[in-house]
Amino acid sequence: MAELGTTLNGQHQSTQHQSAQGPHHHVTGHRPATATRLPSVLIATRHGESTANVEFQLAEAAGALSVPISCRDADIPLSLRGQQQAQGLGRWWAALPSADRPRSVWCSPYVRTAETARIALAQAAGLGSVPVSLAVRYDERLRDRELGVLEMLPKAAIEAKHPEEAARRRKMGELYYRPPGGESWADVALRVRSLLRDLCEEEAGRPVLVVAHDCTVLMLRYALDRLTEEQLTALGPVHNCSTSLWRAQDGRLRPDRWNSVGHLAAEPG
Repeated sequence: MAELGTTLNGQHQSTQHQSAQGPHHHVTGHRPATATRLPSVLIATRHGESTANVEFQLAEAAGALSVPISCRDADIPLSLRGQQQAQGLGRWWAALPSADRPRSVWCSPYVRTAETARIALAQAAGLGSVPVSLAVRYDERLRDRELGVLEMLPKAAIEAKHPEEAARRRKMGELYYRPPGGESWADVALRVRSLLRDLCEEEAGRPVLVVAHDCTVLMLRYALDRLTEEQLTALGPVHNCSTSLWRAQDGRLRPDRWNSVGHLAAEPG
């Protein structure tokens, strides 16, 4: 398969081959370009609201220095509202035109993303739009950004307990700041690019759904839309169970919608 930059940016070019082995070797001409392999439609969503999302909102509002979470980040489940959002995602999935309706799901293995995929799939299948047996592929490259020593710390706690890291974060910016033991956005972008190579090869010609996290969905857009650092950092957070969609066109996955939550407007509660 072509390199990711070529595959996603539509830069397939024929190449010339010339040998220097002697006067009887000469330019052989142009080699046909390799056909672009892309999913017909790529849809990305962030998991539904998690219990940690709720706790961090409360902590930030109160200026608290901790959140009452003792489990691993990977084990954090959805809140009740997050489950309802996942149902809304499933209804949206079921209502898509047949050609756009994902036939496979690539998902972060974290509990909150796995629950989102399971609930959305069950909702869509219950409406008769996708097979109940549709496979979900779990891939660790879609996991959330790892924050190392800053894991599970509200902003006030980072400023109080790690002021030097808070200052370095402001100086470096999110794209390049890597907390001790953690990842920068750029680190996440590297694994997202790796995943895209496999996804484009294996899902060529088919619509696919990716269920991931705020940072990983951001890095999908960063890679696919070739954003600058300034364009990336100007984006707001990815909403829970929002939908972002790209379509294969002219050798590229081209953006169709970003961070849409209209399908959650009728969300209960």
